Amino acid sequence: MGMTVDEQLALIRRGAEEILVEEELRGKLARSLATGRPLRVKAGFDPTAPDLHLGHTVLIQKLKHFQELGHQVIFLIGDFTGLIGDPSGKSETRKPLTEEEVQHNALTYERQIFKILDADKTLVDFNSRWMKAMSAQDLISLAARHTVARMLEREDFHQRFVNHAPISIHEFLYPLIQGYDSVALEADVELGGTDQKFNLLVGRELQREYGQEPQVVLTMPLLEGLDGVNKMSKSLGNYVGIDEPPREMFGKLMSVSDDLMLRYYELLSDRSQADLTRMKADLDGGGLHPRQAKEDLARELVARYHGAGAADEAVREFNAVFRDKGLPENIEEVSLSCAESAIWLPKVMHQAGMVSSTSEGRRLISQGGVQVDDIKVSDVNLELDAGQTYLIKVGKRKFKRITLKAGA
Repeated sequence: MGMTVDEQLALIRRGAEEILVEEELRGKLARSLATGRPLRVKAGFDPTAPDLHLGHTVLIQKLKHFQELGHQVIFLIGDFTGLIGDPSGKSETRKPLTEEEVQHNALTYERQIFKILDADKTLVDFNSRWMKAMSAQDLISLAARHTVARMLEREDFHQRFVNHAPISIHEFLYPLIQGYDSVALEADVELGGTDQKFNLLVGRELQREYGQEPQVVLTMPLLEGLDGVNKMSKSLGNYVGIDEPPREMFGKLMSVSDDLMLRYYELLSDRSQADLTRMKADLDGGGLHPRQAKEDLARELVARYHGAGAADEAVREFNAVFRDKGLPENIEEVSLSCAESAIWLPKVMHQAGMVSSTSEGRRLISQGGVQVDDIKVSDVNLELDAGQTYLIKVGKRKFKRITLKAGA
């Protein structure tokens, strides 16, 4: 740990939403330097799904920063809390997982996280290790250290209470058990998403109750998905899975907006803050095209999860399919209902919003301005078969991938 406290804090602050309390963290870092004892830095993950996506890796990247600084990183798999179901941000009681589902997902997590973290320097633990040993009396004693009033300060619980929506008693146990994890691990720092702030602060309070120095809480922003609006989520389909094939991952990353690209750089890239500052200056000054910056980011992330060779191949494939053929990087997909076995092309173009009327569609076809699957169309009476997907180009810049649903 050769870096000064200020140098360490600069890296730790990168991308962070909030540090509670930063002065406490400064003191812990100074003591660590003086004693040679690394900080114990914890982040918990409930194995609610078998696959991690880039949204999950924001926390893991921050764990990596602490690891690079020489601190002890603890990747805690919440195999016990996963049986409860995290109620954070939920408007209704979350369905708990079975023990078999939790165990299966936990195994896949262990395999995936070491694409980012150093396996030799990472402590993987499971909160069932101490929770299964806890007696009913111990659990009652833990519950006695927090009040219902404090629980109802949490926004999602408060809203459900006000709206007379059910809150199960076991959901109150979730933040208590997550907080107790910090007691069991004697955590110096705990990381979590902004939606976890309440639970993380419960950990601080419980550590005080058990006579420990309270942990510092560091929250990271929730990564927006490919739509640039909603939190990255498999259920919303706006995610990039770290186990996705290289070409899929690369293509998805090339589809993001320029603004979102910069946010992904900040939260996901291994490039230094100085490099990112220079890159932003080059973008602003016109010395670097946003497309090239996006390609560099996509290449970096694909290489991290699949290797440099796979990243190079993904770049070649992407350019062969899109840039070299003049296709845009993000083609809108449209589904149209088709009551008949075939539908007139100008009607398809009109319904898909590519022309203002079928008459305009006929005129553009007769002028040679329409292509279907890379073939120029000259027949104004052409009909497209239902049950198929077509890539339609109108003029030089309008592209849509249109699926005609049969029998609708």
